[in-house]
Amino acid sequence: MSNRWAEDDCDLPYGVLRLGSDAAQEGCTYVMYHGTSSRNAELVKRSGFQQSSDGMLGRGVYLSRDPQKASCYPLNHPEKDKVIIQVQVNVGRVKRIRRQNHPLRKTWHDHGYDTAWVPPNCGMVPSGLEEDCVWDPRRIKVLKVIKPFASLYYILVCSIQGGVSKTFVMYHGTTRSNARSILRSGFRRSTKGLLDPGCTSLGTRIRLDATPSDTPRVTRHPKQKTWHDYGYDTAWVPPDCGMVKSGLEEDCVWDPSRIQVLCII
Repeated sequence: MSNRWAEDDCDLPYGVLRLGSDAAQEGCTYVMYHGTSSRNAELVKRSGFQQSSDGMLGRGVYLSRDPQKASCYPLNHPEKDKVIIQVQVNVGRVKRIRRQNHPLRKTWHDHGYDTAWVPPNCGMVPSGLEEDCVWDPRRIKVLKVIKPFASLYYILVCSIQGGVSKTFVMYHGTTRSNARSILRSGFRRSTKGLLDPGCTSLGTRIRLDATPSDTPRVTRHPKQKTWHDYGYDTAWVPPDCGMVKSGLEEDCVWDPSRIQVLCII
C-alpha cells in the first residue's frame, strides 16, 4: 500500500508518487487537507473529526487532496482565522461521483463505499477542484495544522465572477536572465501573442479598472486582439475553454505599470 501526496513543491520520499488528478485508488492512503477555523482545528486535534450531517455528498468528513481547495474554506470567514488541517486518510472503497444527478450522490455508503470522490473539472463544484467525502472519521489521522495559501484559480473564479476583489496574485514563467531584467526594469509588453500585445502574467499583483463582469472572456472572440481598444485593461482566457492546449487560464495585461513584482520562485 503506497502513500500519495498532493504537494508538488518538494522532493518526494522513495516510493511515494505524485498525485496529479488521478482517481483515488481503493485501499490506498493519501495526504488530504481540510480548511476550517483555528478554533475548530483545536477541537479536531483534541477529539478528532465529526461527520457533517449533510452536504453535496451527504454525511461524512469533507476533505480534498488539493491544498488549494482547502485554502478556500471556511467560505466567507475572515482570512486571518483560516487554517488547514493536514491529514492522512485510508480511503477504503471509493465511489466516483461525476454529476449532480448521480443516483448514489448521497447514498454511496449504503452501497458499501467508504469514500466518495468528486474528480476535478467535472462540473460538480464551481472551483473545478477535486473533493472527497470520507464516511468514517476513524480512517482519518491528523498530521498537523498549517496556514492556507492563495489559490490562484479560486481567486480568479470568485473575483471575476463574483466581484470579490480586483487584485490578484499571478505568475509569469521565464528564464533566470529575463527575471533579473524584469526585477531591474519591470515588465514590457510583448509585440504579439494569443491576445496580442500585453504582459502574459514571477508572482505579480494585477489591478483592474474594468469591473470584473466587464473583463472579456475570450473564446475566439471578435475582440481577441483588440480588447484594449474597447477600454479594457486585461483580457482573461478561462480554463478549459479550448483556447490553450493545457486547458489552464491565461491573462494578458495591457499596461506593465499595473504589475508589481513580488518575488522569484
